[in-house]
Amino acid sequence: MRLYFAVPDTEQNHGGALLRNFLRQCAVSTDLARAVKFRGGGFFADGEPILANRRVYPGQVVSFELPPEGEGVAPQPDIPVKVVYEDAFAVVLEKPPHLAVHPTLNYPGGTLANGYAAWAAARGESPVFRPVNRIDKDTSGLVLAAKHAYAAPLLAQNVEKLYYAVAEGELPLGEGVIDAPIGRRGDSIIGRCVTPEGKPSRTEYTIIKVQDGLSLAACVPVTGRTHQIRVHFASIGHPLAGDDLYGGSRARIGRQALHCAKQTFRVPVCTPLPDGIRVELPMTGKNWQTITAESPLPPDMAQLFVKSK
Repeated sequence: MRLYFAVPDTEQNHGGALLRNFLRQCAVSTDLARAVKFRGGGFFADGEPILANRRVYPGQVVSFELPPEGEGVAPQPDIPVKVVYEDAFAVVLEKPPHLAVHPTLNYPGGTLANGYAAWAAARGESPVFRPVNRIDKDTSGLVLAAKHAYAAPLLAQNVEKLYYAVAEGELPLGEGVIDAPIGRRGDSIIGRCVTPEGKPSRTEYTIIKVQDGLSLAACVPVTGRTHQIRVHFASIGHPLAGDDLYGGSRARIGRQALHCAKQTFRVPVCTPLPDGIRVELPMTGKNWQTITAESPLPPDMAQLFVKSK
């Protein structure tokens, strides 16, 4: 895919701007600029090759082809991929519980990344999986991924997430905050705990339903620490239902009751072209668009609040 950027007549560019400086205005990362130079076809101004130390002027169009990428993980078409939202920059997938996001030593295959690789390759797109957020294998819900190297840093800067969590015990309805540092639990690679030596961590939540000894919370992890919501609720004596790593019981649900229900992020406004997209500059105000993707409470968590007859 080719990206096009028209040089606007702004104060920064009025007398011409060095290409390297203009690329920064376009949010082209240093790593991507390097890759275009050394692994791609280079940069062009009005269709003519141009070096980074040359000037571009208002009205000119700077373009470059996204450099070639590797093959990514092994494609597995048997892993279904549910797309909640898609545009030229981002794709939001809905991950079921019990599915790892990407391969690890314990899960070398059979992951969301493997399913994505097959889905993207079938569409003639890059199979490289670039998740902006990762959720645990047994956590369900939305995973935001960048469709290419240009989009990845843009999305990572401005995503906001909301989770549904079911905590054990009956908490007061309404808003609350857990502000407590999180760090490693002893020598554990996986486990985390609230500790004075940990990193500052803040979870804002609203208890929206209480029933049969359980509380349904809508949670916003202001910081993004590993297992943050799970650790924070366990630290106040209300571990998540099913979360046996942090003291929860699996008597009523077979995994931690945590679901990424909403993601809000911004992408640049763009114009589709036959061989790529034209990104509208400057990327401020009206030239950004805000996207919200949502996923409902999954059945295994919803059934915890169904009244028994």
